[in-house]
Amino acid sequence: MQSPTQSKQDMREPMLPYIWTIPERCRMCYTCVRECPAKAIRIIDGQAEVIAARCIACGNCVKVCSQKAKQIRSSVDQVEALLQNDVPVAICLAPSFPAHFDTLEYQKLLGMIRALGFNSIHEVAFGADIVAAEYRRKVQQRQGERMIATTCPAIVSHVERYHPELVKNLAPIASPMVATARYLRKYLPQTSNDKKTPESKEIAIVFVGPCVAKKMEADSDPLEGEVDAVLTFIEIETMFDAHGIKPETVEPSDFDPPFGAAGALFPIGRGMLQAGNIKEDLMTGEVVATEGRQHMLEAIREFSRGDLGAQLLEILCCEGCIMGAGIQNELPLFSRRRLVRLHTCRRIDQLDKTQWAEQMERAKTLDMTRKFTVDDQRLTAPEEPEIQQILARMGKFSEKDELDCGACGYDTCREHAIAIHKGMAESEMCLPYTIEQLRDAIGQVDQSHRELADAQQALYQSEKMATVGHLAAGVAHEVNNPLGVVLMYAHLLLDECEKGSPLHEDLIMIVKQADRCKKIVSGLLDFARENKLARHPTNIGEMVDDIRRAVKLPESIQLVVEHELDVSIANIDQDQIIQVLTNLVNNAAAAMKAEGTITMRTSGDAKTAVITVADNGVGISQENLKRIFDPFFTTKPMGEGTGLGLAVAYGIIEMHGGDIDVKTNDDPTVGPTGTSFTITLPRIDPGKGTLAHGKRTKK
Repeated sequence: MQSPTQSKQDMREPMLPYIWTIPERCRMCYTCVRECPAKAIRIIDGQAEVIAARCIACGNCVKVCSQKAKQIRSSVDQVEALLQNDVPVAICLAPSFPAHFDTLEYQKLLGMIRALGFNSIHEVAFGADIVAAEYRRKVQQRQGERMIATTCPAIVSHVERYHPELVKNLAPIASPMVATARYLRKYLPQTSNDKKTPESKEIAIVFVGPCVAKKMEADSDPLEGEVDAVLTFIEIETMFDAHGIKPETVEPSDFDPPFGAAGALFPIGRGMLQAGNIKEDLMTGEVVATEGRQHMLEAIREFSRGDLGAQLLEILCCEGCIMGAGIQNELPLFSRRRLVRLHTCRRIDQLDKTQWAEQMERAKTLDMTRKFTVDDQRLTAPEEPEIQQILARMGKFSEKDELDCGACGYDTCREHAIAIHKGMAESEMCLPYTIEQLRDAIGQVDQSHRELADAQQALYQSEKMATVGHLAAGVAHEVNNPLGVVLMYAHLLLDECEKGSPLHEDLIMIVKQADRCKKIVSGLLDFARENKLARHPTNIGEMVDDIRRAVKLPESIQLVVEHELDVSIANIDQDQIIQVLTNLVNNAAAAMKAEGTITMRTSGDAKTAVITVADNGVGISQENLKRIFDPFFTTKPMGEGTGLGLAVAYGIIEMHGGDIDVKTNDDPTVGPTGTSFTITLPRIDPGKGTLAHGKRTKK
């Protein structure tokens, strides 16, 4: 027959994390990182991974994960195997059970547990009574040593891993779970049944409670063989379901001795102090009790520095065991406290005080000591330059950039940077950094979208111009020859006709209109790019000054020239650029009608020369702005314009490989009205002898 210890060793699972993550449920909220007091969660590619060596199994990550991505390692199969063994199995029920089974009478619950096949059911409250008495004796001895209570296994694991200098201060007293197990192994009455002989005292012990860390405590080397398996309240419920056990199908039952008393208050904050009649005197400060993740970390840090001044520090990692990860219901803290309190009061009222005192006296023969092991998991901080480099990658170049917002799960930006250096975290966990990256990405996409829209518009315009240009060139060639004949014969007839005759006036009209047609045909040829560029180095400033002197404007319109161009030389076709600028100046003058100012400004850089022609006229409507470069489009009255000026200008600028940009406002309520044409020309031929094609943008 196997011993319980042997069977436990055979059935023990490989060293896997007591808590693990279901990757497909993880949503990168980093709440588990924030709530983990040991920072035992590594983020890789946005997924949270529990590091077994660093985990203290407190279960905080399980409680806070809204997606149920964190799972507790199950011991159900291990317990089922124990129940099939030839050794009686005793179950030790943690006193926090009323907080989980809130709708179930405890006698019914015990009946369901017996229906699973357990031989006896015992109150861990009795083990808590033993432990409370040990702490009371320690405090009364007042030998001056500073102690950290070891009733919470998560606290013990945290000290062993992250404050190894305090291991010597851990109270060498077993927990209530271990105390109960030791009492049962020594004093549990022999039970005669078909599974064992009366002479054998072999039993297997299973603890059921709210705490994941109890699994780690039971598996620890110093306590090997004390408790064979640990179930959470959630796990034993899954066993009820698997076996089809329901409250209405079982007989009510009760606990087997020994029975507990005030130790049943242990799962409530400061319950151990009350059970041991240990006073937390605020005047002396010799005893300090606290609970919860944040207070736990602060208390241990202050205890380590010697600032606490306490002889006994009693800490619960959760806000009482009643808030452990192995409890699953929606009851808030104080409702759970009430359930435990009411059950404790009922049990103490029914307690045989004499029998309890005898059992407590017998427990004094137990060895209640335990040992601890140092397992240093502290991270060594990198050198300051490395931290600064990591912070800079996240856009944190000074202390004011370190927001310490905690969105990454770390309290400070520096802690986050250290975790990144150690491979525990990623830069993308920083919310301000991620938002800034997203903003930049959106800006780049928006810029790309605008550039694509401009390119599409330019391509559309180029294709339209090319189509119209081919048509215009064909029409111009076909019309030019007969038009020349008409002009020649009209001039011959005009020479032979006497002045003053009606026919003479008619011939003058024919010649005038034919000349106008010739100019239109010439414009069509220019638009169709029949003319080639004759580039040569040109002084842009001097060219603009010449235009100012040559152009004829009404006296009410002032032409102002401003030179901001450091290097004036550009390789352009001067005559064609003069044609473009003259056309723009004349159009500006026409747009002002009465009076105003036209400004010609030169600027640029080493690669480009920029010429701007701006007026404070009436502006161009948004409707007309889309068509101003279309051939034959004009807003001038019939006979005053052909609508080819800007179309030809566009073609000339495009042949130079330049850009022409238009800004305008025709709404006086928005701001000053007027139009600005900006021409950008490359200083050298970008095509090196070939025709370069520019683009036109409108704003």
